[in-house]
Amino acid sequence: MIDSNLDQPGAASVPDEVLMKEISRRHHEALAELYGRHSKRLRATIDGVVHEEADADDVLQEIFLQVWEDADRYSPKAGKPLGWMVTIARRRAIDRLRRRQAYSRARERYEKRVMQESQTPRRDAAQTFVLSDLRRFLKKNLRALPGFQREAVELAFFRGLSHREIAAATHAPLGTVKTRLELGVQKLTHALKPLRHKV
Repeated sequence: MIDSNLDQPGAASVPDEVLMKEISRRHHEALAELYGRHSKRLRATIDGVVHEEADADDVLQEIFLQVWEDADRYSPKAGKPLGWMVTIARRRAIDRLRRRQAYSRARERYEKRVMQESQTPRRDAAQTFVLSDLRRFLKKNLRALPGFQREAVELAFFRGLSHREIAAATHAPLGTVKTRLELGVQKLTHALKPLRHKV
């Protein structure tokens, strides 16, 4: 049964330690009384660290949520409830500040990288055109390969599979895979010879 003193106008005379005991028994009135007594002091402690109203509001809520959850762990031997809550407030405020600073640093690094990339000289139009033309030429010649050779080349060079992995994927003997790859690469190399001086 909740202490009847908490329902009376003189509830402010109830010691914090009694309120903590009542909170551990899940009595909301005790938490409301404790909040009324100490929220301004705790808010001042938080404000001294985070300097952001929205963050300070969040931290204050987190403190009283922790008081509600951990009231049964509080022991008067550890000191007064207010001292305990001030310690929680300072720790949570510092954690919030560190998170905000870490986010700010990460955002600055990202923005810096974007700026650097935007200022990096791009390939000139002629080189870009040649490489694009080369890719189209390569795709065309790849499509011209016999099916099994094309499959082996694509698995090896575009998907990074080893000879054994290609053999397993295609249900072909290892020697056959090696032959298909060798023939396919030879044909592509031969087709690319006229373009070598352009790259």
